[in-house]
Amino acid sequence: MMPPRPNRPVYLDNQATTRCDPRVLAAMLPYFSEEYGNPASAEHVMGRSAEKAVEEARSHIAALLGADVREIVLTSGATESNNIAIKGAARFARSVGNERRRVVTVATEHKCVLESVADLAAEGFEPVFLPVGADGLLDPDVLRAALAEPTLLVSVMAVNNETGVIQDIAAHAAVAKEAGALFHSDLAQATGKIPLDLTGWKVDLASVSGHKLYGPKGVGALFVRRRPRVRISPLFSGGGQERGLRAGTLPTPLIVGLGEACRLAAAEVADEAVRIAGLRASLLDLLRAAIPGVVLNGSTNARIAGNLNLTFPAATAAELMARAPDLCVSTGSACSSAEVEPSYVLKALGLSDEAASRTLRMGIGRFTSAADIEYAAAALAAAHAGAPAEA
Repeated sequence: MMPPRPNRPVYLDNQATTRCDPRVLAAMLPYFSEEYGNPASAEHVMGRSAEKAVEEARSHIAALLGADVREIVLTSGATESNNIAIKGAARFARSVGNERRRVVTVATEHKCVLESVADLAAEGFEPVFLPVGADGLLDPDVLRAALAEPTLLVSVMAVNNETGVIQDIAAHAAVAKEAGALFHSDLAQATGKIPLDLTGWKVDLASVSGHKLYGPKGVGALFVRRRPRVRISPLFSGGGQERGLRAGTLPTPLIVGLGEACRLAAAEVADEAVRIAGLRASLLDLLRAAIPGVVLNGSTNARIAGNLNLTFPAATAAELMARAPDLCVSTGSACSSAEVEPSYVLKALGLSDEAASRTLRMGIGRFTSAADIEYAAAALAAAHAGAPAEA
């Protein structure tokens, strides 16, 4: 029998998006209705006030990333940042006569990275997609072997959006630098979840998304190293904002929200990770006890605190979600949720199409409670046993 329906849906899809923290919302609100100046209008007081708020937010972003404030370019999100980083680096290098054309990434990257790299083939570049092990990790020796040929750029995400697996970015960046290649990392799932040190890690370019760390949707950032200086070409032309790399009027309220989300994460990430890891352990224990044969996908140790990617022994993911409509979980990337094809990330880990079809991703976050975990376990156990959804 299904457990009693909760008063509101139980949300365990925090890799897809997170609730905007009420403290973030409170920080943003004045910039919609009271402090509404354009931060580029430096000739008057309201413009300067907005500019000051933007720069304060930029400082919070830089602090969380372990970067210089002058290395932060504000964008609409990680998808745009990834496109600017990958295509911009390649096009600039070509424009100055750099003969390197090889661009290396990993088979389990987010679609926007895979597609950005693939798109460069039409411009004369050579895309290379590296495999991962059954644990979802990239072997540094595999990367090193790929870089035996002159390579322009390497892109490796810090945390996978489906499995939560954490790559060793410092090690991979070091391998890339030894080969004379630029190194980019998609930090969308890592920012606010694990400690970051882009300066110490020798990363050249990195991408951030606001809505993955309890900030608003529609805003993000791109880290562009200053020393040694990394040069990239902008994707479109405009008024020269953000050092000419990302033209367009800055959305002050969203930027303030991203800055506040980063400030909160810097202060709370350590304690938050401990609490979330405890909830994850409880959920996994409850599910294993109720459903023998549940399999955890990806590295057990090298993963963020809030992620569970589980293959169930009998029922498909679609059946489980249909039988537990008040539980918000997913079959993988939210960007690809409309596709009927099995997850390419899970296939890269060695899962069959059939096993991938029995797999759910669960993301535990800041606003997940112990009661949510108990409901989720009971709902999934009942759903796996074939209990129909309540009317």
